[in-house]
Amino acid sequence: MRKVQLTPWFWVAAGVLVLLAVGASTPLSPAGWAAALGYLIVSSALVSRGLRRRGSTRFGAANAVTSTRSMLVGVATGLVVTSFTAGISSVLLVAIVAVALALDGVDGFVARRTGTVSELGARFDMEVDAFLLLVLSVYDVRFVGGWVLAIGLMRYAFVAAARVLPFLGRALPYRYWRKVVAAICGIVLAVIAAQVLPPVLAVIAAAGALLLLLESFGRDVLWTARMNRSDAHLVSPQKASARDGSR
Repeated sequence: MRKVQLTPWFWVAAGVLVLLAVGASTPLSPAGWAAALGYLIVSSALVSRGLRRRGSTRFGAANAVTSTRSMLVGVATGLVVTSFTAGISSVLLVAIVAVALALDGVDGFVARRTGTVSELGARFDMEVDAFLLLVLSVYDVRFVGGWVLAIGLMRYAFVAAARVLPFLGRALPYRYWRKVVAAICGIVLAVIAAQVLPPVLAVIAAAGALLLLLESFGRDVLWTARMNRSDAHLVSPQKASARDGSR
């Protein structure tokens, strides 16, 4: 295995060190440790496999930033799972999430400045965003209700739907608004987790974030459906017969 494919595993080691530091003030439960380590190991393994499949020769600064965000998401996962059975510091959780959210705009900037924009980097960034929303929505259930899980599960529902309707798996064109919506949802969920909003405002904020996410995913679904209809028209049996008969 080449050195570049080993690089993602450095963040597993870093994540363990951060978890130990966090545990000094907020001890993690066994389930919290398992969830955090599971996320760190699986995410690093997937990135390593992606690097191998693409024959990458360097990891890149942008991927390093995304890996740092991913490591912080793993730590947040451990805290949220621990919160099911023991008290945790919401201030610590929100601080970790805030750093991860702040770095969200850095990796893309670094990739563009260094000319290292890649499909793997964009996918890695998107999956880290999606998992962070899931972790935060799980934590926020106690403050606004179980329906907030719709925010965290939206991405995974889309992927599952693509298994049934393959046209949904079509590569989507870049749309900056998609990143904006993800960032807004992350911020809203983090603010709710900080418990600084009155209950009614927390519910309204979460509902607004969900509507934005529905609009964003809805636009992608409509685009893929429209492209699917266009492709079907181009290769319809009638078109094919006419083309074959003219030869």
